Amino acid sequence: MRRLGDLEAEIMDRFWRWNRPATVREVVDDLNRHRDLAYTTVTTVTTILFHKGYLTRDRDGRIWVYRAAATREAYAAALMEDGLRAGEDASAVLLRFVEGLDAHERAALRGALRAVGRRPGSRPGP
Repeated sequence: MRRLGDLEAEIMDRFWRWNRPATVREVVDDLNRHRDLAYTTVTTVTTILFHKGYLTRDRDGRIWVYRAAATREAYAAALMEDGLRAGEDASAVLLRFVEGLDAHERAALRGALRAVGRRPGSRPGP
């Protein structure tokens, strides 16, 4: 999964924060509170996000209503998985990653590992 471009990320941020279907007009109006973007530009990028699978859409009369296809957390996890697979040595990649975490993030990682270990069907560790 590739990182979102700047405008793609701004558009997706609206859908993730709002957690509801929205039209391009709603996105444009919100974005234009902080910068000046053309409706056609946002329509183009939103359509691209749909074709890439980041958004779903349904017709409401003559307009498309979009919704995030997955959560922000699922997107971030996919980026992390790609980063892990980018290195030749997964252990070395994980070590470098964990070394960069602060105490709160390391505690969250330990909690996530414990939660996965408690799930039915999870594989035991070494």
